[in-house]
Amino acid sequence: MYEKVIIDKTDRLRRGYQWVFSNEIASDFKHFIPGSLVELWDKKNKFLGIGYINPHSLITIRILSRKKEEINNDFFHKRIIEALNYRKKLNLNRDFVRLVYSEGDFIPGLIVDKFAECLVVQINTAGLEIIKDTILNILENTLNPKIIVLRNDSPSRVIEGLQSEIKVIKGSLESPPVIKEDDVLFEVNPLESQKTGFFIDQSENRQAFSKYIREGIGLDVFCNTGAWGLHLAKKGCIVIGIDESPKALQQAQRNIEINKVKSNYRIIQQDAFNFLKQKALEGEQYDFIILDPPAFVKSKQKIKEAIKGYIDLNKKAFMLLKKDGFLATSSCSYHIARETFREIITIASNSAGKTPKLFEFRSQSLDHPILLNMPETEYLKCVFLKV
Repeated sequence: MYEKVIIDKTDRLRRGYQWVFSNEIASDFKHFIPGSLVELWDKKNKFLGIGYINPHSLITIRILSRKKEEINNDFFHKRIIEALNYRKKLNLNRDFVRLVYSEGDFIPGLIVDKFAECLVVQINTAGLEIIKDTILNILENTLNPKIIVLRNDSPSRVIEGLQSEIKVIKGSLESPPVIKEDDVLFEVNPLESQKTGFFIDQSENRQAFSKYIREGIGLDVFCNTGAWGLHLAKKGCIVIGIDESPKALQQAQRNIEINKVKSNYRIIQQDAFNFLKQKALEGEQYDFIILDPPAFVKSKQKIKEAIKGYIDLNKKAFMLLKKDGFLATSSCSYHIARETFREIITIASNSAGKTPKLFEFRSQSLDHPILLNMPETEYLKCVFLKV
């Protein structure tokens, strides 16, 4: 059906792994057009699956199916419907959701987020770029959203040899979508905010942590658009949000206004490390601290450097916490494993002279499904501690 590629190293593939790296391929593959469909076979002439190939990428093949079948409009329609039905069964009870999570939904390279009546679509690979119109037509016909935004500016597109683009292809964003998380409102800017406009993956963690905090003064570090701290400000806590990005803080200020918590939530534009260091020198102490930093590590080569950064950040936070204070700390770096993150927190607390109790170790929201045979689908670690 499709041209064959011979796979040399098949152990991971047979266990359900969805990527094939260039050094695992035995046959010549340099002649393929990026995004071409190929059949995977082992050296004993046994069929392994169908995927799309990009000879210029380290992740050379991404698996679409383990069966001999035609990869066409019906194939992707079925996969998208399966992803939508999975979300329905989760009963998330919110008006925003990640509808398609790439490998987690067996559509590698595709991210689809829904914010009220707005769809934000991210196509990250050459294999899906070729059939972009097919994907968009399926989403349009299935969901009929008022607004569709293409947010194709991820770093992975550069690796895949694709151009970046951000544009509205249906409707208008004159009135940005407003979503509700528990009792907190957020205005979403899919064109300028990070990722697709809002960090859906921390949704359940934000709500869970807010249930433990009833009062006090605390920090929302790397606050971005204020999502964590607004839950606490709505409850009457005093929150100070810190971030370097003027655009993010502008959106945070807007969210503060629409939730009517100006007296409870104050934002400061400053480097987070410098802010925490300064407050430690001033002898400040807080009832709660939230650390939700961007990924410190993008590759294995940077792991040691990232670990030092995470230890330093968490140590500074522990030093600023009062007795009986709460800390929510996260890492969205896939290359930092759960046990490594736990060790980071242990080292940081010991260095700060604190002995915290870990009472929750959480992961990403349920609409970011994790495949046991594809560890890359689990990236977020979120830990709740009490000093």
